[in-house]
Amino acid sequence: MTIYVDVSAAAHSRAGLGRYAGTLAQALDQRYPGRIALFYNRGGDAQAPPGLAHLPQRTVRARYKPWRMAVWLGQLAGLSFRRLVPDATLYHATEHLLMPLPGCPTVLTVHDLIFKLFPQHHKRLNYWYLNAAMPLFVRRAGAIITISEATKRDVIRHYRVPADKIHVIYEAAAPGFAPATPEAVSRARARYGLPERYLLSVGTIEPRKNLPRVLQALEQVRARGVEVGWVIVGSKGWLYEGFLAQLEGSPARAAVRLPGYVPDADLPAVYGGAEALVMASVYEGFGLPILEAMACGTPVVSSNASSLPELGGDAARYFDPCRADELAEAIAAVAQDRALRDEMSHRGLAQAARFSWATAAEQTMALYASLLAS
Repeated sequence: MTIYVDVSAAAHSRAGLGRYAGTLAQALDQRYPGRIALFYNRGGDAQAPPGLAHLPQRTVRARYKPWRMAVWLGQLAGLSFRRLVPDATLYHATEHLLMPLPGCPTVLTVHDLIFKLFPQHHKRLNYWYLNAAMPLFVRRAGAIITISEATKRDVIRHYRVPADKIHVIYEAAAPGFAPATPEAVSRARARYGLPERYLLSVGTIEPRKNLPRVLQALEQVRARGVEVGWVIVGSKGWLYEGFLAQLEGSPARAAVRLPGYVPDADLPAVYGGAEALVMASVYEGFGLPILEAMACGTPVVSSNASSLPELGGDAARYFDPCRADELAEAIAAVAQDRALRDEMSHRGLAQAARFSWATAAEQTMALYASLLAS
């Protein structure tokens, strides 16, 4: 039995999708050795994700956009891509791209429907493609995994998928996310030029992350005399120019650092030095930085939108993502109260421990088994 997991997003280091695909494949391999093989698009400089090079692999070499079009057109035309994975007994598409594989059971992970709910936050070509292709992928998949109840509700509402076809399997912080030593925090502070006191945001810079409103809240907090900075960890995504222009004109500009991408080995220390993680997104399919921060003992101030309360539970402090004043109040309360931060840190560690990749692997393999049995 050969179960193929598509790790293309991890091979190309595509932010949250890549982390999901790579970490899930590792967890499956650790728990079920000899059961998993990899498929990925090795166009460009892609290679097997770290820790997975020993697994059997099949690949295709294509540029990203032509490959997406080929997969969609193959589905429309009723073609078969079985020659790419001829020995597959099951295939798991971990991003929003399902190859046509007649006769082979398939699982599709749907992370979010941002393109449907917030089309203004997507580039036009990406919106067009997903709007056209996703209904077909969702219909053709044998089973669907969503990474939150919020996304499950969205899929049911927009595509009328039967609820029993959709299985919620949560992600988790990777095992390396744990409280950092003071020495590790000091090294990270020096390496990335981090302020002595800072708020932290982690994720690709794009509109749905709601960074302009965080900047407004930061300006309000600093105007009250709370001397706290803001560190934004993440690469530039799309439609980020407006935020960067706003930042350049902000009175708080000198207090903001943009170190760009930070490798996973350094992230726990960057989390550990922060007064709080600020997760201001207007929508997330999951919101992994919440669990990463909590696993590192960092308090979380979070938007109350979409899936985020599912993750934060009673350990986070929430605000309306459309209200900069609410966010400013939450930031000020946390930044000015050490006892509150300690309590939030303690609750957060317990909350993060409720999620694990071992559990995700077990639930995913159980879904594979049920699909194969049927």
